[in-house]
Amino acid sequence: MKLLAKTTVYFLIVMIPLLAAGGIFLFQQFSKEIDYKTDEELIYEEIKWIQYLKTELENGTTFILKTPDLLIYPVHEPVNQFPVISDTYGFSEDQDTRISYRELSHTVAINNIPYQITIRKSQQQKAVLVTNVIRLMLFVFAGLFIATLIFNWLISKNLWKPFKTSLEKIRRAELHKMEAIHFDKTNITEFNELNTSLNYMTEKMYNDYLNMKEFTENAAHEMQTPLAVAQSKMELILQDSNLTAEQVESVMQAETAIHRLSKLNQSLLLLAKIENNQYDTTETINLPGVIKKYLQLFHEVIRDKELIVETNFTRDFHLQIHPLLADSLVSNLIGNAVKYNFKGGKIIINTTENKFRVSNTSQLPPINPLLLYKRFNRSKQSVDASTGLGLAIVKKIADTNGLQINYHSENGLHSFELGKNRI
Repeated sequence: MKLLAKTTVYFLIVMIPLLAAGGIFLFQQFSKEIDYKTDEELIYEEIKWIQYLKTELENGTTFILKTPDLLIYPVHEPVNQFPVISDTYGFSEDQDTRISYRELSHTVAINNIPYQITIRKSQQQKAVLVTNVIRLMLFVFAGLFIATLIFNWLISKNLWKPFKTSLEKIRRAELHKMEAIHFDKTNITEFNELNTSLNYMTEKMYNDYLNMKEFTENAAHEMQTPLAVAQSKMELILQDSNLTAEQVESVMQAETAIHRLSKLNQSLLLLAKIENNQYDTTETINLPGVIKKYLQLFHEVIRDKELIVETNFTRDFHLQIHPLLADSLVSNLIGNAVKYNFKGGKIIINTTENKFRVSNTSQLPPINPLLLYKRFNRSKQSVDASTGLGLAIVKKIADTNGLQINYHSENGLHSFELGKNRI
């Protein structure tokens, strides 16, 4: 859940009970205020009736008055000092509707005669008024609630804008372009602290990248030269006719080891350069052209192993990729298809507008998916100078150039398929 959404949820959890409690409190206070005003009117009306009775009963006559809202009659009960006011219920004249009343009941002495005075006031107007007030309160509270949510969302969105800006810069960051990334100051202390840390981090990462790039460039130059010299010296030694068979075997083993070390150095340097984004992808390469070139280069090996090569270039497969990476991609896949094939086997190569597939027969079991692209994971049955980095290089090239690679094996046919990621 996003932070803004979570903040809004917490806000709702707090605000809804508060608004409900506030509404109940206001309703109760409003109801009490109406009852208080009604009670004042009842007492005032009783006082008027008492004054009227005192005037009318001076000649000693008895007064009885009975209406739905007023009862006055003499009683033989003790006089009450204070009136009793309570809520009661009655029915309308048609006896179909129950009506609530506010009722005053008081026994008073008028000219020494106890009279029971009962005055009722209908609460229908109160009920209508309360209903209207409740509707108004709900409308106002709903409006305030919605307005608060909107303003809270707008304010939070504006407050978090610097964070989203920094986050977007991080998402679009590329290692070789980090020098141009700078996180600006804001008017929020916490975001300033974050941006300061990010500026320090990106600067350090870029410096580390430059150091690594310099190292790989120096290593490519410094290591390949002595390896080439050692290899040439071994070849000169092999030309010496005075060597015994055992010496020749030892020199050949050393030459093979140096050759493998040279290939290993080149592969590791290639991986390092790919990871450091040292190959620009500004050129469009037609992959079938590269495939045809490497089929020619592998022609002698293919002929020696009596392999059958089937190609089906349905459509051109264009890629935005560095030419060296395209060569490495194709050479590793075709090289593996040749290397791990058996004599008289088959290689099938297909290309469409969005896919490139290389399939080869093999007596080897399917590759474990967990070890498929692991570095230095070469077949135990391989007897050549393989470095175990071929598929790792293919995977890294695919990842850095927006390609998806899949492996499938069925009935002794191993297939690698490259496809363009759909956006």
